[in-house]
Amino acid sequence: MEVMTGPIAQEMQQLLEAAFAPTRLDVINDSASHAGHMGDDGTGESHFTIEIESPAFAGVSRLQRQRLVNAALGDIPGQRVHAIAIKAREPGE
Repeated sequence: MEVMTGPIAQEMQQLLEAAFAPTRLDVINDSASHAGHMGDDGTGESHFTIEIESPAFAGVSRLQRQRLVNAALGDIPGQRVHAIAIKAREPGE
């Protein structure tokens, strides 16, 4: 498990910090475990897991949390990164 490596990971961290002021944020680069698979573009930044905890998710459904995170990331999901797994929680959850 690699946390925040290249420029895309750093950009995702900055965007999520600005959007949600998280109490916890891990941007985990899973790309090495997908090397040679579909979606691996050779950059080393094709697959990520985002674990984020923020008061902004209080009272928000799991699906809506995913949508909020994807919206905050702009063109990164699906265009610049092949896959992002999102684990979004409110503090204490």
